[in-house]
Amino acid sequence: MAVRQRLPDLIRSLKRELNPRPSNRLLPSLRRAFSLYDQINIIDNVPEDQLRFQQYTETGFKVNGVMYEGSLLCVGNLLMSWSPQKFSDITPDSLSIFQTVRPIPEILILGCGRHIQPVDPNLRRFIRSTGMKLEALDSRNASSTYNILNEEGRIVAAALLPYGTTS
Repeated sequence: MAVRQRLPDLIRSLKRELNPRPSNRLLPSLRRAFSLYDQINIIDNVPEDQLRFQQYTETGFKVNGVMYEGSLLCVGNLLMSWSPQKFSDITPDSLSIFQTVRPIPEILILGCGRHIQPVDPNLRRFIRSTGMKLEALDSRNASSTYNILNEEGRIVAAALLPYGTTS
């Protein structure tokens, strides 16, 4: 008899577990969620000795608080002025430093200026012969990609034309 009385109670409790009553709990506010995200901003915590593109202009780039005019070549955390003034000036000779640099960067990010340009097949073959992969982007996205890969600790190089460069 006692088992028969417990069976309906057991069935009711199982139904409650399967179909719980909707709770009236509020979702966390978006304001709180965004404030937590802002506290976990890892991109601002970059070591001072690491290159970081902060701004681009029609004629140059701002890197670690210093404004540079003209084209730039970055290898790891080394920054140097680069001679090409337009995309058609980029040749295997202008990138010949990569035949001697060690360790070889895993990727060369080529900032083409304002617009992405098709890369000459001879230039592509030269870059592959050094052991690097090539990514051609507009200079704005190229500088951002360089920042991200460099912050990850990857060995990366960037050859960037100013944003005002069109061909």
